[in-house]
Amino acid sequence: MMRPLIVVGGFTILAAVTLVYAAGLFSSSEPSIANKEASSPNDPIVLIDTSMGQIKVELFETKAPRTVKNFLSYVNDKYYDGLIFHRVIKDFMIQGGGFTKDGEKKPTKPPIVNESVNGLSNERGTIAMARTNEPDSATSQFYINTGKTEKGNPKLDRLNAQDGVGYCVFGKVTEGMDVVNAIQNVPTTTRDGSADVPVEPVIINSIRVVKE
Repeated sequence: MMRPLIVVGGFTILAAVTLVYAAGLFSSSEPSIANKEASSPNDPIVLIDTSMGQIKVELFETKAPRTVKNFLSYVNDKYYDGLIFHRVIKDFMIQGGGFTKDGEKKPTKPPIVNESVNGLSNERGTIAMARTNEPDSATSQFYINTGKTEKGNPKLDRLNAQDGVGYCVFGKVTEGMDVVNAIQNVPTTTRDGSADVPVEPVIINSIRVVKE
């Protein structure tokens, strides 16, 4: 059975679902809660400073409280400083937050419970947690959806995912989609058994809270 996420050469990556997307077969069978309804005036905002520019992200604390708490714990520990976007697929997603530019996997905190039941969709510009085939395995790695349309990657939502679980959306890009687009267009290669690795490292200089 096709799994949406696998681990190859130490890299946590999304799998053959990419091929389905490329074939244009993504469709949402049921409407999700509009992601715009997830926003709250009190939501924390973080700034992802990368080697290619800055990305501002609103975190949906009300809709994904455990996930946001976990993500912020890494941010506050300055865990992401110097890590990379290690997997990039144009018109699908950019993934990072677990590896150094030398390809070394950084130790993480314990995994968290998957909050994909929050009803949010993997629309273009949203941020979500990467995981292995185990539903409750997300730790530090995240991805930003870059699907061709505003619907993004609905096959990663709980209602549409083949494993019946899907991937937890916990925020959205509010500024810097031009940077996200620039990252998704970088040349990639296969390295140490892992595909879609940027030829030149795209470095996460830091992630900091700019509004609590």
